Amino acid sequence: MDDIKSLINKHSEKIVQVRRDLHRIPEPAYTESKTAAYVADYLSQLGLAVKTGIARFGVVGARTFSDSGKTLMLRSELDALPVSEETGLPFASTHEGAMHACGHDGHMAMVLGAATVLSELADPLSGRINFVFQPAEEGPGGAKPMIEEGIMDNPRVDYSLGCHLWPGIDEGRVGVKAGPLMAAMDRFDLTVTGRGGHGAMPHLCVDALDVGAQIVNALQRIVSRQMNPLSPTVVTVGQFHSGTAFNIIPETAHLSGTTRTFDPDIWKSWPDRIDTVVSGICQAMGASYELDYQAGYPVTVNDAWMAGEIRDIARSVVGPDKVVDPEPTMGGEDMSFFLERSKGCFFFLGVGRDGGAPLHNPRFEFNEDVLLTGVEIYCRAAVKLLGKD
Repeated sequence: MDDIKSLINKHSEKIVQVRRDLHRIPEPAYTESKTAAYVADYLSQLGLAVKTGIARFGVVGARTFSDSGKTLMLRSELDALPVSEETGLPFASTHEGAMHACGHDGHMAMVLGAATVLSELADPLSGRINFVFQPAEEGPGGAKPMIEEGIMDNPRVDYSLGCHLWPGIDEGRVGVKAGPLMAAMDRFDLTVTGRGGHGAMPHLCVDALDVGAQIVNALQRIVSRQMNPLSPTVVTVGQFHSGTAFNIIPETAHLSGTTRTFDPDIWKSWPDRIDTVVSGICQAMGASYELDYQAGYPVTVNDAWMAGEIRDIARSVVGPDKVVDPEPTMGGEDMSFFLERSKGCFFFLGVGRDGGAPLHNPRFEFNEDVLLTGVEIYCRAAVKLLGKD
């Protein structure tokens, strides 16, 4: 373990520089060509067996220590957000309209840092480590397509580990929780079609904007009047576009939104529930509609045994008093697909501080010292899970 600490200190400047390099070149989902090339080149220089182009832009670097033994996956995301950066950092985004506002640059730096340190350990491990970098975590999701292309097979992945920088936890703390951590999330897109016309003659029209407004109100009541208030559930309409002028009753309205829940039965029921509401309102008001409901990510559930192992490791890294049991969040994560197929854990690294911006904000920033904490947890986990007896 002393070797791990000294190697992290040796490579600390490189780990921070990797984060800054990647922060400069953010690329939204399924456009991550520069980011994937950077990651693949870095892994190749470490001497890993590298595969690229998985699910379009996914990258996997594999280090095999022995033909027998377990396989551990360390996972990060490649994609950024369509956000215009306002941090004023000297290494701010050079790609207009894109930013690593969710910390994925830090996540990549930690996994690459772990790959660097583990490649120099004096005492080799057993088995194999796959360093996985997936596209499109922010949607539509790159984990499932990578799994479908076989990244968790031959050899089968036994353990999976990932983390997220988390402003909801104080800087310097680590959040580890067994069981459900993040909600199942879906997306829906709806087009309502009425009959447009003159704003002074509503009796000759079917107002698509009005129909859409009724739908928004009714969708909110699914949660307040159909769901058990003790079961966290969310319906959010985040986009509503309708109309072209002040005196024209619009013919169409376009709405997009998301649903969130921890309950598997509620998750399965969402398409029918939303369609029933939309159908009833449109029929009553004389409009037609097209609903595209897209199943997203399942609930992110940590294996109890694995969470216990990571909790013990985190306590040894930051101290017992700085490891917390985080509240579940309605945010979604396609790390959930990896966790369904292996003993895995997804944990939070606290970056919260006074005046700090939240995730997905154009001013989101964090103390880069936390990256070294993440690297140490990853490396100690690898030694504990794959160490030779």
